[in-house]
Formats: sequence, structure tokens, C-alpha cells
Amino acid sequence: MKLGGEKLSYHVPTYQALKGIVESIYWKPTIMIIVDEVRVMNRIRMESKGVRPLEYGGGNTLANYTYLKDVCYQVRAHFVFNPHRPDLAKDRNEHKHHNMMKRALKLGGRRDIFLGTRECQGYVEPCVFGEGKGYYDDLEELPLGTMVHGINYPDETGRDQLEIRLWQPVMKRGVIKFIRPEQCKHIRVVSKSKAKHFDFSNVQPVDELLFE
Repeated sequence: MKLGGEKLSYHVPTYQALKGIVESIYWKPTIMIIVDEVRVMNRIRMESKGVRPLEYGGGNTLANYTYLKDVCYQVRAHFVFNPHRPDLAKDRNEHKHHNMMKRALKLGGRRDIFLGTRECQGYVEPCVFGEGKGYYDDLEELPLGTMVHGINYPDETGRDQLEIRLWQPVMKRGVIKFIRPEQCKHIRVVSKSKAKHFDFSNVQPVDELLFE
């Protein structure tokens, strides 16, 4: 979040932040990533840093950015085929996409991994959800107030508008179970927008590629 131009992190990652990380591991417009739950492994700690960001009009300004510190999460997610992409129905091969995602995960992802903002770099690796000791395993319940759940994009909703979803998560024994995007009742329209067009004139199925 940005308050008065200064960045301030939530105490836990949002659904959208985790979805972005999973999509950085592997993503195609044919599929939609669904984040099921996240397990907070380390104690929630924050730190502030004084920075000199550039101003649009030129020069620098002073700001305090508040970030999470020393984070570690276990994430459970899956993918479904995007029903709003009938033009890519020929690419709906579950076995292919699943195996490609597993291979990409073992290699640390196809794109840079970061939490929320580019300067917050991270890394990913396979894990067993629920394995190991988490800091909040014995904490029965922790309400987190109203938070952003994620963003509704036109190609995932079929509506020609960009929307923000809000919800009120509760962490139970270190685990936050996410509701599905369509279950969010509080939605705010941001702007009009249209989905980018994909078809087999600008997308090449990976199983048609030739490797030397």
C-alpha cells in the first residue's frame, strides 16, 4: 500500500501477491491460478527504511518505507482452465501444464520472484504444506481486519472493467484459508478495461515447439 507516497506493507501477503508469485513460476493465458491457503512460518516483523525516491517532476524526495522482515511462507495453490478464454481451448492440456509448472518450480520460477514490489526479492522452492514448525502454530485465531483480496481482470471475469476485491481474513494456527475471488462480496470498480486478445496467431502451444 502507499499512504501519502510512502509504502507500508500488510502484515501478511494478499491473495493477489501470492497469485503473482505463482504466476511468476509458470503461467499461460489458458490457465487461472487459484491460491488456496498460506501458512506463515516466521514471526511477523516490520522494519522501516529511509529512502530518496525520484519525483515525477524531477529531483528526489525523502520517504520512509515500511517492509516485512525475514519472511517465510508455505503456499498451497492449483490452476483451472480459464473459462473466459474459449479461443485457447486447444491448449487445455492439464497434464502438460502441471508438469511444466513442477519443472519451473524446481528451477526457482520462470520470472523474478518478489513480494508486492520489485525491490522485495524472494525465491521459491517445492515444499510439503504443513511440514515443519511455524511460529503461529499454537495461536488459535488472529483477525487481520479488512484487506485487499486481489484484482479482478477482464480476462478472468468477462467484464470490461478493472475491479478491486476486499475481504476480512482470519489467521488460524498460522494458516489463512483464502476464499475464491467470486466469493468476495466487497468489490470496487477501478476503471474500464478490456482483455488482451489471444489466439493461435500470437500464441504458440509449447507441445508444438521443436527442440534441438
